[in-house]
Amino acid sequence: MYLGQVIGRVVCSMKNDVLEGRKLLLVKRRCGEGVVVAIDAVGAGAGEIVYVCRGREAAFAFKPEEVPTEAAIVAIVDAVQT
Repeated sequence: MYLGQVIGRVVCSMKNDVLEGRKLLLVKRRCGEGVVVAIDAVGAGAGEIVYVCRGREAAFAFKPEEVPTEAAIVAIVDAVQT
């Protein structure tokens, strides 16, 4: 899991039926490099700092449905203190 920032959207004309109506967002890591496509579980938008869950646990945000995902946005971050 890590903090990231939403930098864009992904639009697909053909996708798995389970993904219909779900938002796919591009998320850039806040620390380090890398961009991932994540399914939005919380209603995040462009520029927001979000908490990304990766791996098998990413699908848990959509239970009881089985969603084919490797990354999910599970929280919108209000503030980060260091």
